[in-house]
Amino acid sequence: MIASCDVDSLLPFIRHKLAEDYRLNTTHPTDLPGRKAAVLVPFCCRDGKLQVIFTRRTELVLDHKGQVAFPGGAMEPEDADTTVTALRECFEEIGIPPEEVDILGKMKDYWTISNFVISPVIGLTKWRDHFETSPNEVSRVFSVPVDFLTDVKNIEVERRTLPNGMDSKLFYYAKYDGEIVWGITARIAVRLMKALDWLPRDL
Repeated sequence: MIASCDVDSLLPFIRHKLAEDYRLNTTHPTDLPGRKAAVLVPFCCRDGKLQVIFTRRTELVLDHKGQVAFPGGAMEPEDADTTVTALRECFEEIGIPPEEVDILGKMKDYWTISNFVISPVIGLTKWRDHFETSPNEVSRVFSVPVDFLTDVKNIEVERRTLPNGMDSKLFYYAKYDGEIVWGITARIAVRLMKALDWLPRDL
């Protein structure tokens, strides 16, 4: 079920699991200190498989040069909410119009050591052979199959202490198509797969 692109059966399941996970995590702080930001975690169907779209940042960006990331960025005053932020940033970075994204749900906010509070927004869109990327921000767009992201043999976990004294897990995925998903991007990907019961909850 995970690997296939049977959208008719997958989407109701994903929506339900995300809503349930978000409800159960309402005890987490929603007003964490830091600048608000959002990322879009885009599912797509490619080569008959459910996959997740990632980007590689250029060496020109201010933060996380050359690293793998989801489309996203800081919330602007005109953004009505973090979903608008995620869709706007996705369009600006890789050219996917908001109307071509089916929003499936959200996950809890994440505080980062760069003092951003990131809201992950989950969506479904179409894979395209050519993305209109922002040359200053994105050097590559690629996708990773869900069956790779949900194989525990592809995941390495390190425990670290954050500058604020909190214990945290640092996730690394094995290399796929020449790219390594790690850090907050891997953490969000792992958390999403756990929310959908596609990875063990105790990972």
